[in-house]
Amino acid sequence: MDNDNQNDVFVAFERVQKSYDGEQLVVKDLNLDIAKGEFLTMLGPSGSGKTTCLMMLAGFETATFGDIKLDGQAINNIPPHKRGIGMVFQNYALFPHMTIGENLAFPLEVRGMGKSERDEKVKNALAMVQMEDFAGRRPAQLSGGQQQRVALARALVFEPELVLMDEPLGALDKNLREQMQYEIKHIHERLGVTVVYVTHDQTEALTMSDRIAVFNDGKIQQLAPPADLYERPDNAFVAAFIGENNRLQGTVEQVDGELVRVKLDDGSTVTALNVCADAVGGKTTLSLRPERALVVRDTKATMDNVFDAKVEELIYLGDHIRSRLSVCGRNDFIMKVPNSSDHHAMSVGQTLRVGWSAQDCRALDAS
Repeated sequence: MDNDNQNDVFVAFERVQKSYDGEQLVVKDLNLDIAKGEFLTMLGPSGSGKTTCLMMLAGFETATFGDIKLDGQAINNIPPHKRGIGMVFQNYALFPHMTIGENLAFPLEVRGMGKSERDEKVKNALAMVQMEDFAGRRPAQLSGGQQQRVALARALVFEPELVLMDEPLGALDKNLREQMQYEIKHIHERLGVTVVYVTHDQTEALTMSDRIAVFNDGKIQQLAPPADLYERPDNAFVAAFIGENNRLQGTVEQVDGELVRVKLDDGSTVTALNVCADAVGGKTTLSLRPERALVVRDTKATMDNVFDAKVEELIYLGDHIRSRLSVCGRNDFIMKVPNSSDHHAMSVGQTLRVGWSAQDCRALDAS
């Protein structure tokens, strides 16, 4: 999808702020364009402002300042039921006294649609989530996963152009949750509907999204496709929040083009890619993914950074071995070793040589 095409902007937040008490801003000067047909996820810890943004878009909250536009029109003063937006919540919000068919027909009745057309649309929506045999049942007769499927069908039944989802899979167990992630992703691909999804689950965001907006403290810290966010975090918060991450604190000793040399607290020096490190003498946080650290078997290997490391702990996780090492003055350094013949050579208490390339180690802000 071409996010640079301005004519394609379907949802726009323009300088949006939100305060509940007139003093504290929970959303700070938010500017965000979402393209038509995009699956955008707002990801962040509790209290970061992501759900508030979704609720302002839905119309359940009002922006204190700024404009929210849908297809070029400001919708700040349009009530929720007139925005034509499908919603899926974590708690399903199905009417318990209605059958599944009646639950789905309800938004169509509200829109004044005739019975035969309603029946056809309800049938299609239930088929989309593989629930066509359940139209006559009540919500209480369904499992949590089935109820969430129905809630998804109800959000899509009137064919909205925009669907908002707020932690919709939060109440499901792990296996069902993963299955539903793929199902929602496939439905999105098939319908081409625009989806704005809120979660605090980073794996879910990486699995489903075209782009992810990482929120913290009422601001977007980074907005990027999943692979960019994981491989190229812009700051220490994003690096720590998305995926596992080794953080090494140090002081910038030398800046050489795109690389920096950093002296760590234990006196060892690391060469890293300069993303947003301070000037010489300033503090920086180095970020290195556990899978980017490697055991160096060859004594002649020319790797940018090579250190002695003591194996403190080995945990078998099936597809990989999670090894905790003492290296560079820290005893919480994690290295992921693929489950191949190689890992059998490792044992607790052993000293290894481990290394990583400067390009894989990002020098970020000090926080």
